[in-house]
Amino acid sequence: MTRVCFELHVKPELLDEYIARHTPVRREMLDEIAAAGRRNYSLFLADGGRLIGYYETDDDQAAQAYLAASPVATTWEAEMAPYFVGLDGRPDQAATPLTEIFHLADQQAAASPNEESDAS
Repeated sequence: MTRVCFELHVKPELLDEYIARHTPVRREMLDEIAAAGRRNYSLFLADGGRLIGYYETDDDQAAQAYLAASPVATTWEAEMAPYFVGLDGRPDQAATPLTEIFHLADQQAAASPNEESDAS
């Protein structure tokens, strides 16, 4: 499983409208996200329009390709593009990827049961 996190910036003057467009997202778009193989998908909005997205998938390249070929996703992404600052391309493909540097479960699994904690 791959965890994907990304960042976009929503134009501050369009924040309320952007939120409204996601409350709720159209059912056919929700179905396409799931069909692409993305799960546990969340968006987080910070002050000033900073948007952080997160999802999990087994094959992100396949999920990207599925959504790129989907007429439903193409329409949705075209509708969403005007909401973002400095976007070059579709929001789902032009977002800035963030590098994961820590994941609790991964580190717990990698630690030996006899390993002492730095806090001891």
